[in-house]
Amino acid sequence: MIDIKKLLKWFGSKTKLLNTLTSKMPDAYNAFYEPFVGSGAFIFNQMPRYGYINDLNTALVNVYRQLKDDPENLINKLLDLDSFVCDGDRYYKLRRKYNQKLKANNYDVETAALLLYLNKHCFSGLYRVNKKGEFNAAWNHRIKPDPLDTENLKAIGKYLSDNDITIANEDFERFADKAKPGDFVYFDSPYVPETKTANFVGYTSAGFSLEDQERLAELFQRLTERKVFCMLSNSDTDITRSLYTNYRIDKVYVSRNIGGISNKNIGYEIIVRNY
Repeated sequence: MIDIKKLLKWFGSKTKLLNTLTSKMPDAYNAFYEPFVGSGAFIFNQMPRYGYINDLNTALVNVYRQLKDDPENLINKLLDLDSFVCDGDRYYKLRRKYNQKLKANNYDVETAALLLYLNKHCFSGLYRVNKKGEFNAAWNHRIKPDPLDTENLKAIGKYLSDNDITIANEDFERFADKAKPGDFVYFDSPYVPETKTANFVGYTSAGFSLEDQERLAELFQRLTERKVFCMLSNSDTDITRSLYTNYRIDKVYVSRNIGGISNKNIGYEIIVRNY
């Protein structure tokens, strides 16, 4: 089996929790659902034959679709972008171009290449948008970043095209509510903030509110009644535990960081299961 790594750096990626998550999977299931796919770390670790992945971030979904349809074209576009030294002027010029394409709803192969390029060259690999939907992460000041992992991009494209993987771009509730008895759904939504200031939900301009967390918990209950296997990751807070008090909750230690090591970003999360 090909070893596929996550697509890109992404806040909240589950790379460091993959062994723990795998150990808590159901013994068998039908289709695999991931409503908040993000970097794809979990699905590429599991590599199900039948899968449904979704994200509300249209630009991110565009990358997955471009890789599934024509990975070589995307890789060539990315290599062209990466053939020039990335200083501040070039980074911000390309960021402006990317935002212009987002504003025009122009989700083509160049937009996908720009997202991957900016993710590689932005500060801490943080994909963040403002309320206008504009990508606003700063340049990371690295003139010579790590080389492109073109082989991993090819492997992702091959996996998506060789298997029955559906890629969606819609609200998580509408997406996951399609799961049938015996299917498996893994929820990795933006987390409940642990403090009043720890409220990063900037993957999309819409954010993720407490009402969304409550809507997610109601969906979890509805799927449970339908005999769908459900697993969810979230922060270990009183709010989270109160939303899932009727389910199996495991507390796990995790390091949360992007692009470096910070002792301030370590703590505990919970994994919730209905089986």
